[in-house]
Amino acid sequence: MTVQPIRVLLVDDQPLLRTGFRMILEAESDIAVVGESGDGEQAVADARALQPDVVLMDIRMPRVDGVQATRQITGAARETTPRVLVLTTFDLDEYVVEALRAGASGFLLKDVPAEDLVTAIRTVSRGDAVVAPSITRRLLDMFASRFPATDSPTPANLAHLTDREREVLTLVARGYSNAEIAAELVVSETTVKTHVGNVLTKLGLRDRVQAAVYAYESGLVQPGAL
Repeated sequence: MTVQPIRVLLVDDQPLLRTGFRMILEAESDIAVVGESGDGEQAVADARALQPDVVLMDIRMPRVDGVQATRQITGAARETTPRVLVLTTFDLDEYVVEALRAGASGFLLKDVPAEDLVTAIRTVSRGDAVVAPSITRRLLDMFASRFPATDSPTPANLAHLTDREREVLTLVARGYSNAEIAAELVVSETTVKTHVGNVLTKLGLRDRVQAAVYAYESGLVQPGAL
C-alpha cells in the first residue's frame, strides 16, 4: 500500500527562505511541497486550489498577514482543513497568540533546525500541536491582557466537561505534559490521552494548544496561576 506524502504549502514573502525550506522538505520521501505563496492573500487562494495538508505560514507579510490568512484557511468550508504552522523571527512575536487563536496548530522559529522542521510538519499532519506546553503557558501569560476579565460569562460548552476533564484541561493550560498530568492525577498516560481527546471533541478544538487558549479565554485558568 502506497502512503500518500504530506502535502505542504510554503508561505513567506522572502523567496530565499521559501527555497531553503523547499530544499529541506523535498529531501524527505514522505513530504511533498505543492506550492509557494509570497503573501497571505495568495496563500488563501493557493490553499483553496492546492488542498495542502500543512501550511508553513510566515506571520509578517504584505497585503494580508499570517494571522488573517490563517483565520481564513482554517475556517475554510472543506471536509479537512489544512494545519497551519506559523513561522516567526522571535519566539515571543506579538502576533503568535493571535495566530494560535486564529486556528494555527503551533509555531516555529525561522532558524529552526532542519530536522525539527521536518518533525513539526509530520507532527501537525497527524493532528497534534508543535508548541511545547511550557512555551504555550509563557505565551499566554505574556499576552494575558488580551483575554477576558475574570467576571466574563463562562462559555456554555464548558459545562459539557466532567470534573476530571476540567482538571485535565486546567493542567494542559498550565503547561503540563501528558506524563506530568498522569503523575498529578495518579492515572495512566493512556487515561490522560483519552481525557484530552474527550475535551477536544466536546469543545470542538483541534489540539492542546487551542485547548490551552480556550482555558484562558473561558476563565478556567487565570494568567500567572500556578
